[in-house]
Amino acid sequence: MNKQNIDKAASFIKEKINKQPKIGLILGSGLGVLVDEIENQEKIPFHTIPEFATSTVEGHEGQLVFGNIHDIEVVAMQGRVHFYEGYSMEKVTFPIRIMKELGVEILIVTNAAGGVNTSFMPGDLMLITDHINFTGTNPLIGPNNPELGVRFVDMSYPYDRDLQELAKSAAKDVNVKLQEGVYVALTGPSYETPAEIRMFRTLGADAVGMSTVSEVIVARHAEIRVIGISCISNMAAGILDQPLNHEEVIETTQRVRTQFLSLVKEIVRKMG
Repeated sequence: MNKQNIDKAASFIKEKINKQPKIGLILGSGLGVLVDEIENQEKIPFHTIPEFATSTVEGHEGQLVFGNIHDIEVVAMQGRVHFYEGYSMEKVTFPIRIMKELGVEILIVTNAAGGVNTSFMPGDLMLITDHINFTGTNPLIGPNNPELGVRFVDMSYPYDRDLQELAKSAAKDVNVKLQEGVYVALTGPSYETPAEIRMFRTLGADAVGMSTVSEVIVARHAEIRVIGISCISNMAAGILDQPLNHEEVIETTQRVRTQFLSLVKEIVRKMG
C-alpha cells in the first residue's frame, strides 16, 4: 500500500471537509438510504478524490458523506467498490486507509447477503460474528508498511465482541429482530451454485456475499474496531428453487429500510 497515495487523498478531503469523524460506515447494496438520516451533510464523490476508485454497481451511489447522527460525527461510504469490478484489492480497501487517516476508530460495515442458514428469511438483519474468506486472496498480500500495521494481523476477533453486545442491546431497544451468524465472502460476480451453498453451510456459514471481508481485514490491520451487519436480501441458490437477481436484492433492502435505519442509528447513538 502506497502511503503517499493515502496521504494525498486524505489531504484532499481535509482541505474540503472540516470534520473529524470517529465512526465510519460502509453502506452496501440498497442500504445507502442511511445517508438521508445524516445531518449537516457534506459530500465528496469518489471520482473527485485522488486514487479513489469509482463504483459501477446499481445501488452504490459512490460518494463520501460527512455529517452527524445523534450529534456524533460520522463519515459514510454511500456504496463501495468490489473486487469483481476489476479493481485490485488495494483499490477496494483504499477507503478504509483514508478513514483511518481521517481519525475513524470504529467501522460499521454493512452489506446485502444471501441467506445460507435455512432458518433465515429475506429481510432479516444479521449481526456478523465471524467470517470466512473464500475469495482466494488477501488485501495484505505484498510488502508491508509498518506505518500502516503489523505484518501478521491477529484475526481471532475480527468483529469486536463489545460492539456486538452493543448492537444486540440496540436491536432490543428499537425492537428489531437481529439474527447472528458467519459471513462467507467470494469474489463474484456470478452467484453461487446450489452445491457451493451446501458446502458453505457445512463449513458453518450463515450468509454469503461478495464484499466486506477484505475491508474488515484492512480495518483490523489499521487497528480500527469493526461491527458488521448483513441484510439477508434473498435466500442463496438452491434453497427456494428460484433464480437469483440483483433487482431482488435492491427490493428487499428497500423493504427493510425502516428496521435497518432504526438499528444503525441506535448503534451510533450508543457509541456516543
